[in-house]
Amino acid sequence: MLTKINHIGIAVNSIEEALPYYRDALGMTLTGTEEVASQKVKVAFLVIGESKIELLEPTSPESPVAKFLEKSGPGVHHVAYSVPDIEGAIAKLIASGTRMIDTVPREGAHGAKIAFIHPKSSGGVLTEICQ
Repeated sequence: MLTKINHIGIAVNSIEEALPYYRDALGMTLTGTEEVASQKVKVAFLVIGESKIELLEPTSPESPVAKFLEKSGPGVHHVAYSVPDIEGAIAKLIASGTRMIDTVPREGAHGAKIAFIHPKSSGGVLTEICQ
């Protein structure tokens, strides 16, 4: 069902402040930034091999990322896996007893279809599947 790690999401207070570490110190290539209004975040994607690092900056205090930062501070927010058929993957996960945050895909960055698995079903790790 999973084809690769698509990206690791990292919550940050400010992309502008975090970017020099990932781009300059670690040498990752910034492929762009965009605002995902539905998620109330600004994201920056950096490439490392076949995977990406996604920096997540909240654009509203009501953003789930803002709430994460309040509770946990900056750090790893989620792991995202690529799937070839997100609707089929959601159905398979639900059939196996997995608790989903999203039972229907929603739009993520770059127009991707995404769905989140509840951390209570994935060992405490917020997990995203994306197509």
